[in-house]
Amino acid sequence: MLVAKNLVIVESPSKSKTIEKYLGNDYKVVSSKGHIRDLATTGSYGLGVDVENDFKPSYIPIKGKSNVIKELKKYVKDSDMIYLASDPDREGEAIAWHLKDTLGIKDKNYKRVLFNEITHDKVLEAIQNPTIIDDNLVKSQETRRILDRIIGFRLSKLLQRKIGAKSAGRVQSVALKLIVDREREIEAFVPEEYWKIIAIFPEYEAELFKYKDADIELHSEEEANHVLDSLGEDYTVESIEKKEKARKSKFPFITSTLQQEASTKLGFPARKTMSIAQKLYEGIDLENETVGLITYMRTDSIRLSDEFVKPALKYIEDTYGKKYVGTVKKTKKKENVQDAHEAIRPTSVLREPTKVKAYLSSDEFKLYSLIYKRTLASLMADASVNQTTIVFDNHDYKFKTTGSVLLFDGYLKVYKDYEANEDKILPEIGEKEICSTTNVESSQHFTQPPARYTEAKLIKEMEELGIGRPSTYATIIDTIKSRDYVTLEDKKFKPTEIGIETTDKLQEFFSDLINTDYTRDMEDDLDKIADNKMSSVKVLQDFWNLFEPRVKDAFTDMEKKAPEETGEVCPECGNPLVVRKGKYGSFVACSNYPECKFIKKEEVPIVEICDCPKCGGKIIEKKSRKGKIFYGCNNYPKCKTAYWDKPIDKKCPECGEMLTEKNEKIKCSSCEYKKD
Repeated sequence: MLVAKNLVIVESPSKSKTIEKYLGNDYKVVSSKGHIRDLATTGSYGLGVDVENDFKPSYIPIKGKSNVIKELKKYVKDSDMIYLASDPDREGEAIAWHLKDTLGIKDKNYKRVLFNEITHDKVLEAIQNPTIIDDNLVKSQETRRILDRIIGFRLSKLLQRKIGAKSAGRVQSVALKLIVDREREIEAFVPEEYWKIIAIFPEYEAELFKYKDADIELHSEEEANHVLDSLGEDYTVESIEKKEKARKSKFPFITSTLQQEASTKLGFPARKTMSIAQKLYEGIDLENETVGLITYMRTDSIRLSDEFVKPALKYIEDTYGKKYVGTVKKTKKKENVQDAHEAIRPTSVLREPTKVKAYLSSDEFKLYSLIYKRTLASLMADASVNQTTIVFDNHDYKFKTTGSVLLFDGYLKVYKDYEANEDKILPEIGEKEICSTTNVESSQHFTQPPARYTEAKLIKEMEELGIGRPSTYATIIDTIKSRDYVTLEDKKFKPTEIGIETTDKLQEFFSDLINTDYTRDMEDDLDKIADNKMSSVKVLQDFWNLFEPRVKDAFTDMEKKAPEETGEVCPECGNPLVVRKGKYGSFVACSNYPECKFIKKEEVPIVEICDCPKCGGKIIEKKSRKGKIFYGCNNYPKCKTAYWDKPIDKKCPECGEMLTEKNEKIKCSSCEYKKD
């Protein structure tokens, strides 16, 4: 039986523990563990949407959430006031609405609260200043979900039937198209030869860049040799230009820039970055308190609140001196920026990374340090660089050398670990002075094709094009990887054969729908729905009227890909054997199916891992029915020893059971032991 009459429902179990400590005995804090409902798979094409009745959705509990709903209903029944505290974004608003609707909460018995940061004062402030569910935000999220369901179900079914591809999606397929288009650019690229000429002096080098007053380009060794033959030993200083340049710090992080910087500077995939950021937001157990270390990590705003800026500027002055104090950076608001809450920042400038390091894992510390230092740097003075450019003349051939010296480190005082700065000091030389050298080198080069996308570059491109939302980028990237549409080579995306074929087929039939412009415009429409400036029914109806006839045409006109022949014949009927794709992967079967149902059994090589600790047999690598790798005893079914993580031939020092390894982390297969 509940003692508290105030119930707070959040998304995350770990967040619920933190918040309950702040609110005390008058409040019970429980978790919905994310979404509790989703669209059903009934009705036309299994969409869970009544297309003929203004696209009315039909919702059902998500698999495995029935017990959660049942438990939440008990809590609601025993409570006078329910605070719906799902995450402070569009998805969180929808979760709050689903909770209210599913749990039968009346208008007078609920309040909506937004926790932009999980700290004692901010949680109490949010509870004291509740609001109500924003129906327009909910409608926008619902429209997005219906669009994604229609496109995903209809196009995925089409591609599965015609070419054996696994899925398609509103944003996923556009992201894949970017990768395929880039690969086509690389394949079509014709490298051009060019030559560099560099004069080498004892303390510096100067590169040829002009002849008389015109830029010079050398396209052959013959042209380069002509220049070399025309040069003398003496290089006259024609001009010296010294400029003091400001080197400005970056803005504080938003979701997309955090994912990009964590990828390039820390080597974290977007999914890992968001997972760690979620933990830092929800709360970390410090020595005397549990507290969220950063603000909400799904944001597209660079804004920082005054209550953070003022103490941060004072901290900078007290710690580094007045000359290091900068100003709040401002920029024009971009299109599609919702500005619902602040940039990603530490909840307190006084929680320096070194002070909380003992309470964080290695990766948590790395990400928190990056966020903390980026935020602080954004409020610090510009760095100052003295840049010197010297131009030499040698028989009308102009050579240039550039040097730079850091005059004032400014924001680099805290951000130097993430931005390289090396002084390049030039000797003191006067105008008209003659410098001599006979050490001149020519070198052959070729223009390079555009580079394949890294994860960071793909996220940046999607953000600049306005497709998808930063909070979805990690999921999009995971999807195109898991569907085998791309592979990673040197941490860069390369489309697979099926990825290219999927893109080509979609462009053949849906080029005006699966493209960056249409996808960006759809995001604009969803924002207009959120702002109550557009009807969700109109958006859905206009889309359906354009989309559905195309799908029907494609089901008729798209050529079905013939299965690949293996070169073998069926031992039962003599027809060719072909490679088919099933629910759990590829398999070899008779081309005369369904008349002949022969399936060739896969001969899987036995990979021995170690001795079985139970019976003395061998632990070998196996595959489940769904194709997932696990490790089990070769004496099965007599011995049923099995592990999901790869066992290593070592025993746990605490309980004596087998140790296992996953992602280079070692833990016990039985107890809570983990090796640092």
